[in-house]
Amino acid sequence: MATIWIDGEWHTRETARVSVFDHGLLYGDGVFEGIRAYSGKVFKLADHLDRLYDSAHAVLLEIPMEKAAFRKVIEEAVARSGLQDAYIRPIVTRGVGDLGVDPRKCPRASMIVIVDEIKIWPAERLEQGLSVITAGTPIPHRESLSPRVKSLNYLSHCMAKLEANVAGADEALMLDAGGHVAEGTGQNIFVVKGDTVRTPPLHAGILAGITRKVVMELAAEAGHQVREEIINRFDIYTADEAFLTGTASEIAPIARYDGRKIGCGKAGPKTRDLMQRFREYVRR
Repeated sequence: MATIWIDGEWHTRETARVSVFDHGLLYGDGVFEGIRAYSGKVFKLADHLDRLYDSAHAVLLEIPMEKAAFRKVIEEAVARSGLQDAYIRPIVTRGVGDLGVDPRKCPRASMIVIVDEIKIWPAERLEQGLSVITAGTPIPHRESLSPRVKSLNYLSHCMAKLEANVAGADEALMLDAGGHVAEGTGQNIFVVKGDTVRTPPLHAGILAGITRKVVMELAAEAGHQVREEIINRFDIYTADEAFLTGTASEIAPIARYDGRKIGCGKAGPKTRDLMQRFREYVRR
């Protein structure tokens, strides 16, 4: 069942509440993480906490709990939920202030942990492969707020997802200001051509995905040449295989992109192999 911790108190989905004066609600002023638990054990928790605390530090948001203590809260939340396979959402907001934008009016940050189940797409869609479009909404400019900050402001990504919904697609890919493919609405993108696996570099303005990093390591172990390079839509149109990666998505094959069949039109052999390797990896 859904288990929620807010500033030291435990709640259910029905009892959990936040203030309407919380700057996370009013201005998207906060940071978050998405984490998985497999077989009751939290996956890459140290890496996720490092990214959360780094994101907070980058926006001058002081987290009022040491990292080790917050780790114990997350692990307890998973245990209380009774879920063996779960999705975990730690959130730190600027806290309760007033209707002005000034962060000084928020004397203490607010901390939240949500543990629940998640399913982005039905299993059959992952088996068949996703239908993906190019979103008209670009990713935010990397100089406006560093993409390394996993902030609560996801409006542009929500709008790109809405574009996919309107088009009847499963997902959308977002471009950067130069027209290069950057990422999905909540995932990193990979393309396979021959024995080479490519993904956009971090300096392209994308989030440093933790699943992305794991998949790059697994692909190298499988004998593929892994490159971080700028990717254009042409590279995806003509790829042998393409897939998305993310904490919630895990590894999701792309079957069609902008109406074009990608490779064999379903999960290709290298994608399937990486999916199997990833499943074995997380269970270890």
